[in-house]
Order: sequence, then structure tokens, then C-alpha cells
Amino acid sequence: MKLNLCLRRLCRAESIRNMEFLHVVVFVLLSALVGAQVPHWGPCPEPEVQQAFSLKQFMGRWFEIAKLPAQFEKGRCIETNFTLRTDSSIRVVSSEILKGELKKIEGTGIIEDPKNPAKLGITYSYVLPYSPYWILSTDYVNQALVYSCTDVLRLFHVDFAWVLGRTRSLPEATIDKAREVFAHNNIDVTRMIPSRQLGCDKTL
Repeated sequence: MKLNLCLRRLCRAESIRNMEFLHVVVFVLLSALVGAQVPHWGPCPEPEVQQAFSLKQFMGRWFEIAKLPAQFEKGRCIETNFTLRTDSSIRVVSSEILKGELKKIEGTGIIEDPKNPAKLGITYSYVLPYSPYWILSTDYVNQALVYSCTDVLRLFHVDFAWVLGRTRSLPEATIDKAREVFAHNNIDVTRMIPSRQLGCDKTL
């Protein structure tokens, strides 16, 4: 009886060690896959989003002012133009200057939950699912704070955060306030960097 009990305890301890090892392996593999992104333990945070969000007012041209490093954004002068389609979806055109050339990509955005219109979903491919694109805060005419997060088996998450502006620059005080909003929502923006928005109009 005691022998069986000991064996069960040993098996349980071994199972726990194997699971912990698996978590570490998956975490390391994910780190290699996402490149510039830093995975965080646990599921995605649930930040507050813009109340009474107006999709129509949000439409138009937005420039990237600051961001968490993103592997899929390697150029400079990054901007995105949002346009409402007749079927209520959103035409999303993002551009950047990479190695002296203007690169553009077109995607589609939707409101995934009518009860939470500030929680958009965006995809740049017909075969890929919509990625979260949540508007945490915006005044529509100057700045907007955007957050995206993906859970991985609910063990950890990979996230992105952007400060956007209607112009290519924003006052430093505005960016500092944006960082505070992210931090208040348990979003780690210690690695947030300024985007390069110099000499863009001359190039374009």
C-alpha cells in the first residue's frame, strides 16, 4: 500500500516537472519565433477601451508615433489609413518606407462585437484570422492609443501597443501620458520606442 502511494507521488511529481519543462520549452520557442516581441506569462490583460467609441470619427489617416517593437514593422514613416466600406467593414491601408521604397499593404477591419465597438479586428490576409486592434483611448483629432494581444495556450501572451497621431509628431507630454494609460491597464511599455517619422513627405 505504502509502495503504491509512493509510486503515485513520484509519478505526480514527475508529471509536474515534465509540464514545467514543457512550459519553458514552448516559451523559448515562442521567443525565437516572435523576434522583437517579448512574451509575458499569463493570459492577455483586459484593458479598458474607449467609451462611446465612434468608428466614423476614427476613420482617416493616422501616423505611428511610438510602439512596442514589432517584427512586421521594419521601415520608417509608418502610417495607416482607415476608410469605411459600404458593407460596414473597414478598408485598412498601411504603409512604410523600407530601404528607400514605399511599401503598402491592404487589409480589412471589422467591429467584432457591436457591444464593444472600440474592439476592432484586423487582418491583412483572407486566410488569416482577425487580430485584436483595440482602441484604448482617442480624441479623434490628435492622438489614439491602440493595443493588440494574443494568448498562447493561456500560458503566456504576446502583445503590441501603438501611440498614433494625426500628425507625424506629438508633444512629449502626450506620449508620457499615453505610457501612463498603458501602464494603468497592466500593459508593459517599458520597451516602447519612438517611430521614425523624419523626411517622410520629401520621400513620398
